[in-house]
Amino acid sequence: MSPENVKSTVRQRKKTQASSAQRFLPIAEIRNDTVLLKNGGMRAILLVEAINFNLKSEAEQQGIIAGYQSFVNTLTFPIQIVIRSARLNIDPYLSQLRTIASMQQNELLRNQTVAYASFVEHLVDVADIMQKHFYIVVPMDTSTHKKTFLEKFFEWMHQDDTVARASQRNREFLDHSKELQDSIELISTGLENIGLKTRRVLTHELVELYYQIYNPKTAQEQHLPEEEHMHIEHTVL
Repeated sequence: MSPENVKSTVRQRKKTQASSAQRFLPIAEIRNDTVLLKNGGMRAILLVEAINFNLKSEAEQQGIIAGYQSFVNTLTFPIQIVIRSARLNIDPYLSQLRTIASMQQNELLRNQTVAYASFVEHLVDVADIMQKHFYIVVPMDTSTHKKTFLEKFFEWMHQDDTVARASQRNREFLDHSKELQDSIELISTGLENIGLKTRRVLTHELVELYYQIYNPKTAQEQHLPEEEHMHIEHTVL
């Protein structure tokens, strides 16, 4: 077998392995700031800014608790609250510091800036500083039928997407998007009433988020390039 054929076989095997792994992901597409699932459901994700509850006065704390209770009681659909801890990424900050250092005319200031960047990098590595993000997953499911355990199991076993499913998603996308937007506005208003600011996670941020979730180790060493963002946004996963 020639070297060209060996390389081709290796590439084909890797591609097949990747394809088989993607079969078991419930995500079909990510577009218009929305995650489209293979079963026809849709998900929007809201990023919630945290507040320091302990710094609030007792009266403020009681008001927040009462407001949150009122918010939960207004919900007529399930939501998922996700707290994601990830290692703090300071690469852009370090890159900025080193750029500033290279532009310094004063040698002492240049050396101090480089030393400070090295100190911060070492501190983050040693202390293993984590960063927390708070998300709310807003669902929109087309089926109101409550599935049994066996139905859910077989649905996960048959995750292949089809042309028929994709066509149906495209036909129903606009109508379901309006319903999803109504749910988003309800949640955003309820949380803002208790002092929590929210914003919808955009398409390229969703791509990056799921890339980090499903490839945690690789994402630390290799960031997703912009052209890959554009590719995934317009392609069935």
